[in-house]
Amino acid sequence: MQPKPYARYDLTLLLVFVSIVVVLGFSPHSRVDWALENLLVLLLVGTLVAASYWFRLSAVSVTLIFVFLCIHELGSHYTYAEVPYDRWCADLAGFSLNKALGLHRNHFDRLVHLSYGLFLVYPVREVLLRLTPLRGFWLLFVAMNIMLSTSAIYELVEWIGGAYLGDDTSRAFIGAQNDPWDSQKDMALAVTGAIVSLLVMFLFKVTKQRSSHPIKVPQTASSNTPPHHYGHLPHNRRRPE
Repeated sequence: MQPKPYARYDLTLLLVFVSIVVVLGFSPHSRVDWALENLLVLLLVGTLVAASYWFRLSAVSVTLIFVFLCIHELGSHYTYAEVPYDRWCADLAGFSLNKALGLHRNHFDRLVHLSYGLFLVYPVREVLLRLTPLRGFWLLFVAMNIMLSTSAIYELVEWIGGAYLGDDTSRAFIGAQNDPWDSQKDMALAVTGAIVSLLVMFLFKVTKQRSSHPIKVPQTASSNTPPHHYGHLPHNRRRPE
């Protein structure tokens, strides 16, 4: 029996992602940090695979999760604070991205937190839509709050984990780069990404509904009245000679 197309697609993304993890697992910047960053990834991917027999996410949700995890794996290889995107930009485009944008630190961690809300709120919304009676405003509101609360939980995990790690490993895992408001900014970016994604989904839904239900222009009474021959008109309505 041939596997269903969606099963082949999920399996293909899973195999590609496992290959990426294996490749980026060679000589990471910090082996301890790489292992810690991949604990939650292992939990998420294992849960999705185990539940796929009873509850399969849509292809869009699976693709968005895949994209986010690939971005995360890049950060786990170099550590969030050391991803050399500025050097890559200089080699490929001939200019420093940080200087062009006026940045004074490595902002890859900001990208990851923004991507968390931007890409993962759609799968969260899909789960709520299929498993709960939430609809309309409350569906979007709860999905946004789940992204904010899970982002806060991750910041707590960083704080607790960093308190028991050595100095170098702690700095690599937390990635604050001496920013005292790093946790708050990370959570703000996650919820901002979620709001942007939810607004795009809302506008897409409204546009789709309008295109499928075009506005009908009411016809006037005269357009529905069949034409009359002047010879059959009443005497007072006959065309004057």
